[in-house]
Amino acid sequence: MKFRSVKKVHEGQFIHRYDISYETEDGREKIYEMISRNPSIETLEEIQDKKPDSVVLIMHDETGERILLNREFRLALGDWVYNFPAGLIDPGEKPEESAIRELKEETGLDLIRIKDKMALSYSAVGFSNESNICLVGTAAGVFHKSSSSVEEIEAGWYTKEEVRRLLESELFAARTQAFCYLWSR
Repeated sequence: MKFRSVKKVHEGQFIHRYDISYETEDGREKIYEMISRNPSIETLEEIQDKKPDSVVLIMHDETGERILLNREFRLALGDWVYNFPAGLIDPGEKPEESAIRELKEETGLDLIRIKDKMALSYSAVGFSNESNICLVGTAAGVFHKSSSSVEEIEAGWYTKEEVRRLLESELFAARTQAFCYLWSR
């Protein structure tokens, strides 16, 4: 595929829709629909921006025996889904600073230690260039209700056995489901 152009189709409050034009190997035009957090994409380099939009927090308790999961109501689905705590990185914020803030806002817990920081990954490569950094670490403290009135979140610690049971019957975000499957085995 050869990139030809990008055109903004819709300006939203949080996401923006673009049509990306490519030329296929056989010389035909392929228009691909994409959403992005970036409100002003004009080039392929801006589509491929390697700056993370958000952080994903894979947190364990201080024993390492339990993993932190949010059960959260997701508006796009109209349903509850298990997911890792996550959130957008504010302008001027480092991923580690965002992690501390998001963990506190969503769960009430404190970030004790970051053990690993993974390379850039993508939230939904089938239709978005939204990117994230996954941080693996330890959290502790007392759970509190989310400080955001627009997020309904029930945070909790889960053992491997509890996670295996959830995986059999509950809805999950894909990245959380994949990680939890491997972690719980």
